[in-house]
Amino acid sequence: MSASLSLEGRKLILGVCGSIAAYKAAELTRLLKKAGAEVQVLMTAGATRFIAPLTLGTLSGRDVPIEIFPDTPAMGWTRHVELGLWADLFVVAPATADTIAKLAHGACDSMLTATALSARCPILVCPAMDHDMFLHPATTANLATLRDYGYRIMPPEHGPLASGLIGQGRLPEPEQILKRILGELQPASLPDLAGKHVLVTAGPTREAIDPVRFLSNHSTGTMGYALADAASRAGARVTLVSGPTALQPPHGVTFVGVESAAEMADAVLSRSDADLVIMAAAVADYTPAERSDTKVKKADGDLSIALRRTIDILATLGAQKRPDQILVGFALETDHGIEHAQGKLARKNLDWIVLNDMTEPGAGFGTGTNKVTLLARDGRQEALPLMPKPQVAAAILRRIA
Repeated sequence: MSASLSLEGRKLILGVCGSIAAYKAAELTRLLKKAGAEVQVLMTAGATRFIAPLTLGTLSGRDVPIEIFPDTPAMGWTRHVELGLWADLFVVAPATADTIAKLAHGACDSMLTATALSARCPILVCPAMDHDMFLHPATTANLATLRDYGYRIMPPEHGPLASGLIGQGRLPEPEQILKRILGELQPASLPDLAGKHVLVTAGPTREAIDPVRFLSNHSTGTMGYALADAASRAGARVTLVSGPTALQPPHGVTFVGVESAAEMADAVLSRSDADLVIMAAAVADYTPAERSDTKVKKADGDLSIALRRTIDILATLGAQKRPDQILVGFALETDHGIEHAQGKLARKNLDWIVLNDMTEPGAGFGTGTNKVTLLARDGRQEALPLMPKPQVAAAILRRIA
């Protein structure tokens, strides 16, 4: 086990809730133990319908409490307090809508929720539920409340769901959760950005064809949101300009939601006086030359759509950049990455560019990790190893700040 993957001596609580994804808790427990962690599993009563406490107890090497009050007085009714003091990190995976609601409102009807209310350690919540349940305003509000409390949220993935639908709600694979846990327990140091204004862009843009169709890309916004969160935690005043995503804005960040490349250009250029500008968004290079006010109907034969260039926001920022301002761009490439990134760095008058090679395993869109190379105006290059995106964000800030 390499040092970067070690959890030796770490104490983790794994809370398991009543979701079909509870079966993944077995593999996650095994991976955590393999990494050297001590693991205490807590289950809700609903979780026992999907996986036996005996299974998780055997894998963790500890009994699995469910109810607040123990079966025997010898077990102690204050165990939730003791566990809350014991743990270095509390991970709830899978976290159902029901348990998220209870955590948000301070209910404690199980050992899991009572321990969460007592815990002094960080709490990482990994939602898993059907797409519509995840997007319901009640769930959205509860997750926002947890973020305000300081809970960390690992967004669910998009894909096939137990209901037969396809959408966002899948619990990430145990390997991905392990990487996030490593990132939480091995946080990279942040620079001091107190008194600085940092502007970050994130996510895709949508370029409307008609009222129901648009051109876009696969960006989820995860990297940009991680950068905004890291800059905020480093003490900066942060403005996050984001295209449409399923993510909640980080706590303490000024959020500006946009849809199209033109809207993003307006939002960014009107705030371009920031000390540090990081353009992590995947902005469309082209937009339909004309937008139909009514749905374009299917007809015989092919359809051609005339496209026109969108404003190059990064080049515009580079042309008006102040000497004391730092401008950072991103380059997502599939081939000749260094060459293309160096060209973009020079053409757009950037101080730094972050090269993201989407052919690298674990990098690109829709992953919880990233593997990037930083290129500086003075010719320096640094390839970072594959890391959880929060750690990548911290590393980027350290280099450029």
